[in-house]
Amino acid sequence: MNRDLTMMLKHLAVGDRATIAGFNPTGKAYRRKLLSMGLTPGTPITVVRVAPMGDPVEIRVRGSALSLRKDEADALEVEKI
Repeated sequence: MNRDLTMMLKHLAVGDRATIAGFNPTGKAYRRKLLSMGLTPGTPITVVRVAPMGDPVEIRVRGSALSLRKDEADALEVEKI
């Protein structure tokens, strides 16, 4: 993982692809929930939709669509592909 290329999920635009790089230390409360939804490091994702105020964010992961609340999305560090 290259820390220089990592960013938060909220910084991606619709249609952007990325891989999950890790979890933001401040989002520790959401880590277990995100892992149980299949959002493990190295997993590719695609941003499908972003609501006007950035909440929720819909992503496609492992062939499924997931909607993440803003706080959950803030807990994910990604590396843009």
